[in-house]
Amino acid sequence: MESFVLSNALYLGKAVDVVVREGRIDALYPHGDAPQAEGLTKVDARGQVLFPSFIDAHTHLREPGFEWKEDVASGLSAAAHGGFGAVMCMANTSPVNDEGSVTRFIIERGRMAWPYGPRVHPIAAATVGLKGELMAPLAELCEAGCVAVSNDGVPLKNSDILRRVMEYADDLGLMVIDHCEDPWLAKGSCMNEGVTSGKLGLRGQPDAAEAIQALRDIMLAEYLGVAVHIAHVSCARTVDAIRWGKSRGVRVSAETCPHYLFLDESAMEGYNIYARINPPLRTRADVQALRQAVADGTIDILVTDHSPHAIHEKEMPVSEAPNGFTGMDLAVAVTYGLVREGVIDEALFIERWCTRPGALFKLPTNSFRQGDPADFFLFDPNLTWTVSPENLYSKSCNTPWIGQTLKGRLTAHWMGGRQIV
Repeated sequence: MESFVLSNALYLGKAVDVVVREGRIDALYPHGDAPQAEGLTKVDARGQVLFPSFIDAHTHLREPGFEWKEDVASGLSAAAHGGFGAVMCMANTSPVNDEGSVTRFIIERGRMAWPYGPRVHPIAAATVGLKGELMAPLAELCEAGCVAVSNDGVPLKNSDILRRVMEYADDLGLMVIDHCEDPWLAKGSCMNEGVTSGKLGLRGQPDAAEAIQALRDIMLAEYLGVAVHIAHVSCARTVDAIRWGKSRGVRVSAETCPHYLFLDESAMEGYNIYARINPPLRTRADVQALRQAVADGTIDILVTDHSPHAIHEKEMPVSEAPNGFTGMDLAVAVTYGLVREGVIDEALFIERWCTRPGALFKLPTNSFRQGDPADFFLFDPNLTWTVSPENLYSKSCNTPWIGQTLKGRLTAHWMGGRQIV
């Protein structure tokens, strides 16, 4: 069904009717004002909240090579049920996405599994094999369909190589997304360095490990006159660095994740393997600083850093368990808490999850203007549910929210006017 009328939805606090024709937005009217159109089916939204399909600009879909953790089909299922119409996936696959054939394989797997969307947009490896030694063939990867460049998961130690990557990426119109972490300060850590790590007897990572690299990237971007995007910001020191860069006119943008806005290092108490992630969960003061940064625009976008692992991989001593947890199934439900608490309003919520990432990475978005793609979902903010492996769509259920009760969940999702959920 590519043509219909979605009736009685709440968009930015107002009841509206949306007319969809041939997979695109025809018009948005105040509820009850839409003209009676012959042949158009009426779909009752029942007063649920209407959002354009969101963009997740930082995910790990694991395929090719690690399909026991996740594959493109299951990752896009989590995206579809989580409200994401587009996902950008990092290059740490096997083989690494450092040549065009891997990029095309990932895109084709997405088309086969979800022909009407969500859409997968691969991120090119910055260096061959993510080894940080030789720049990957960025022009080939761009031509194959990559939308950004990153060595995510393996921070670039060599600043000269980073410089070359930034210059070439800029020539190709691609953004460099950098995982900021000093590899020496962070070596062997499994949580934030502080009182809690001392109490647990675990090696911690100082927040300076992230901020030092972020400052390097910002200064390099300023010197070269190019753009840089700081990945998964976790601490106030990095927020200060980004704010400083923006004040100088540097083309720096940044992202953070739901877990850094709602969880702190105390989640690691009891040696909770499901709370181990990199960068690690920081202090309550860092959580507050990040919330303020999301509200004032220092942090441009929200992402999930969806990092699935198999159950047997996480069920290890906390010092040996892999970093990361899943996010796409839960992100909208969790971060809508920012709206409930008055940190941001729904308009800014849409900007952080949709409009701004679309602008940064040149991906199409729906602003409910005539001709926009009819990509949107309904969200019931009053639906209460308990997170369990049975109601997650990712192959993985490694999340600290397992067993917790959340309020709000997607109930339907359309892309190109076709209902995919």
